[in-house]
Amino acid sequence: MSLEDRVKALREKHQDIEKVLEEEENRPLPDNIVIHDLKRQKLAIKDEIARLTHP
Repeated sequence: MSLEDRVKALREKHQDIEKVLEEEENRPLPDNIVIHDLKRQKLAIKDEIARLTHP
């Protein structure tokens, strides 16, 4: 997998997690633990993208 492919896959995963996060936040009784975990995953992906694109 090339660097560009890896970054593209990470960005897609980031967007997928964002969709799930929005759905969870808009539920009648959102689960704060799930929200926290999703935000942590998004941040980790964002950090990895930054590391790969700005060495």
